Amino acid sequence: MNNYQLPHYRRILPRCFLAVAALLMPVALHAGALIHFAGPPGGPELDFVKKLCDEWAQKTGNTVQLISRPSDTTQALNQFQQYWSARSGDVDIYQVDVIWQGICAPHAVDLKKYYKDDEISQYFPRIIENNTVKGKLVSIPLFVDAGILYYRTDLLQKYGYSAPPKTWEELAEMAKKIMDGERKDGKSDFYGFVFQGKSSETVTCDAIEWVYSYGGGTIIEPDRKVSINNPNAIKALEEAKSWVGTIAPSGVVTYDEEPSRNVWQAGNSAFMRNWPYAYALGQDPKSPISGKFDVTILPKGPGADGKNAACLGGWQLMVSAYSKNADAAADLVKFLSSAESQKRRAIELSMLPTRPALFTDSEILAKNGWFKNMTEVLQNAVARPSTVTGADYNQISTSFFQNVNQVLSGTVSAPDAVKNVEKVGKRLMR
Repeated sequence: MNNYQLPHYRRILPRCFLAVAALLMPVALHAGALIHFAGPPGGPELDFVKKLCDEWAQKTGNTVQLISRPSDTTQALNQFQQYWSARSGDVDIYQVDVIWQGICAPHAVDLKKYYKDDEISQYFPRIIENNTVKGKLVSIPLFVDAGILYYRTDLLQKYGYSAPPKTWEELAEMAKKIMDGERKDGKSDFYGFVFQGKSSETVTCDAIEWVYSYGGGTIIEPDRKVSINNPNAIKALEEAKSWVGTIAPSGVVTYDEEPSRNVWQAGNSAFMRNWPYAYALGQDPKSPISGKFDVTILPKGPGADGKNAACLGGWQLMVSAYSKNADAAADLVKFLSSAESQKRRAIELSMLPTRPALFTDSEILAKNGWFKNMTEVLQNAVARPSTVTGADYNQISTSFFQNVNQVLSGTVSAPDAVKNVEKVGKRLMR
């Protein structure tokens, strides 16, 4: 019943019925909202999110419709930007990458409207700082990611190693020895190392770890210096190129997270670089490698310049500025990122919480004892140059991942690749 209908009904309805109608009016005028949520692309995370959304919907009387998006982050951003450029209200909530904040800011509701200071303080300060653009809280942290090294504990023991590799050179040496031994035992599809080499944001994450760990910087530094064209960065990319077709399959240049995980989880690799989500999947009782692996910090580069590095990743929740149901959408965001929801995500999916207090939670540690090692990993987290480049980040990342992929594929030399990226960076910094 709409407001404009009231005079008509007042003329024809008995007074007693009008009294009942008045009681029911708020329900009719404020029926449950339909929230459209562009969340995870699929897999176990999507199933988990569906379950949480159903719980929230039942609790609030609202409805949630999940919108599909590409698994490739670059393609997902392109899809989202089409919505934003059209000022479309077709999506109320977006699950956005940690590096998109400068791009998202003009199209986001300021979530400070819905969060008190003491609520915001319960999240990692560095991520809140990353998600705040010119005073606007663009998004709220959902889960944090950092690149880690997975290694087969049984195979290290079998081939006489007491600890995982400390440097990339050690990794290559150990990977080759294990790979050669396993192939002699008849495992022709076995490789030493798998990672993400696809020409997309996924290889930007891997490559910035290689470059930074060699002392080669972060492409563009916080002071706006374009640093990528340096000898250490070139050495890092040449080292990575040497893995392709030797300890890593030639097809690794097309791999993002899932193809590399599939090789690893099938038991066909000694080492893998990936995100924390792969831990729970690998330890599933049905997994061939369950109980046979562990994780540690990624190796560092050689010499005095060598350092450990883990690309800082993670996903956030943003309420669209074009949403017609912003209040309800913000309530769902608060529910999905709550301590209880993050605890369940950590236990069920082994995804790292964005609330520091949860890293000492006994129930989480009982299921994921390796979380205690993640403090060191997060301390060595390296951010991509998204803050300094703002809305132009996608341009520098695209140049970087295309050139890195071409180095890995053997079509561009490492010196030429860093020069190409440098040109784009200097143009942006002007």
